[in-house]
Amino acid sequence: MPGFDPDGIAAMAERHPEATAWRNLADGSDLSFGAWEAGSNRLARGLGEQGLRPGERVLIAIGPDEPFPWLISYAAVHTAGAVAVPVNTRLAAPELRGILAHAAPAVILAGTGSASGPSWEDLAERAGGIRTVATTGGGGGAAAWSALFHPDPSPLAPPPGGGGPVDLMYTSGTTGAPKAVVVRHEPHRPSDRRADWNGAGFMTASPFSTTSGSLLVYGPMRGGMSGWYQPRFDAGRWISLVEERRPLVSFVVPAMAQLIVAHPRFAEADLTGLAVLTIGGAPVARATLRRLADRLPGADILVGYGLAEFGAVTRSPAGDHGRHLGSVGLPLAGVEVRTVDNRDEAVPPGAVGEITARGTAPPREYYGAAAETGRTWREGWLHSGDLGYLDVDGFLWVTGRIKDLIIRGGHNVAPGEIEEALFAHPAVIDAVAAGIPHDVLGEDVGAWVVVQDGSDTSAADLRAHLLERLADYKVPRQLRIVSRLPRNEAGKVMKSELEMTAPVDSPLPPEPTR
Repeated sequence: MPGFDPDGIAAMAERHPEATAWRNLADGSDLSFGAWEAGSNRLARGLGEQGLRPGERVLIAIGPDEPFPWLISYAAVHTAGAVAVPVNTRLAAPELRGILAHAAPAVILAGTGSASGPSWEDLAERAGGIRTVATTGGGGGAAAWSALFHPDPSPLAPPPGGGGPVDLMYTSGTTGAPKAVVVRHEPHRPSDRRADWNGAGFMTASPFSTTSGSLLVYGPMRGGMSGWYQPRFDAGRWISLVEERRPLVSFVVPAMAQLIVAHPRFAEADLTGLAVLTIGGAPVARATLRRLADRLPGADILVGYGLAEFGAVTRSPAGDHGRHLGSVGLPLAGVEVRTVDNRDEAVPPGAVGEITARGTAPPREYYGAAAETGRTWREGWLHSGDLGYLDVDGFLWVTGRIKDLIIRGGHNVAPGEIEEALFAHPAVIDAVAAGIPHDVLGEDVGAWVVVQDGSDTSAADLRAHLLERLADYKVPRQLRIVSRLPRNEAGKVMKSELEMTAPVDSPLPPEPTR
């Protein structure tokens, strides 16, 4: 599905100018299709007056508490024919300086208080080459975002050319330095079906600066729905919104789904208004999916798989009724998926290999990184770095990351298998497994687990639970109960921030026994 569709805003604004395009669930305010289209046109014209040329990059650093300025800015950059560079506003100043040096934007559009430490003016001055800096609050030497708006709200003529980059998406960098993916969205064609306005709610809490969040910018509109945005995810608030506002569709990432099913109100809440729950961004524990299916018997629970380097790859088909519970579904139209061994040869159904994909969408690459691009995209296939298998029905199952694979004394251990078993414990809210350096084994298995408030579940209890489900060499000998896991705004655990070191000056702990 194409992700770039500012023409759709114009079409909806013409037919339904007062209809709600997006609602901010934090304060109840609405952005109408008419206001979205007029605002993006005015900002695009204003950026043009500032000298912005098609193909130049515009850094968008507006936080989730200001969704409407983000949405208007994103559409305006596309309307102007420029390249949007969305960034996480929680990044530290050194990280932001690295992105500014790499992306070399011509313009910065920032939110109120979205940079920690130095001001955006200071960051821009150090980076050089940035002509315009505007913030939603103004001040600090930066122009006010609203002051860039041209008085003329009429549509701009499409920029010449087409098919060039529209987004520069920085990957989440859960295990290392982020990379920037050049995204060329497939443009929306007149023959593509776009639903007319129906007024139903599509609820999400994914930050727009993430890959999944940016794909949802135009998504509700294409289904004729209103996007309902929860700037700060809270599981109790999500349950209340589903009960009271009754959205038709909701999108969550796995970490959110795990918090929802662990919430004390989940078992009794009226969630019957929800027709579709879509989950994406990472593998989902089957225990979590079963709990959701039990409480949402009338809803389709659709699990998807995608990545910045490709876009959406697979999705569970509606009406599967749990027959492939735990898989990430079938390849989308125009997408081909295969799993391969270390010689790039396809492996048979059921055999684990690296997940590769190719499709009809415009190709992507890493910005300014030809060597890395050549390693990742080979002979038309994207090599994802994810491990998984295709079953005999063609459904894809994700088992982990190649780089995350733990090699413990010669045994290959997939963290996802350990996490799956941990989530089957009723007291576990969140969990992650990872390799820990070890002088004797090379790597040992570690796990970090969050349990429900008030639970007396101990690390020993959890290890006993795992021993009933896993081979003993897979059971973590280092298992720590923690208050929270360090997750980025996409909901993925930042493994680089976990305490990864096991004691190396002590005797090898005894092997677990059954």
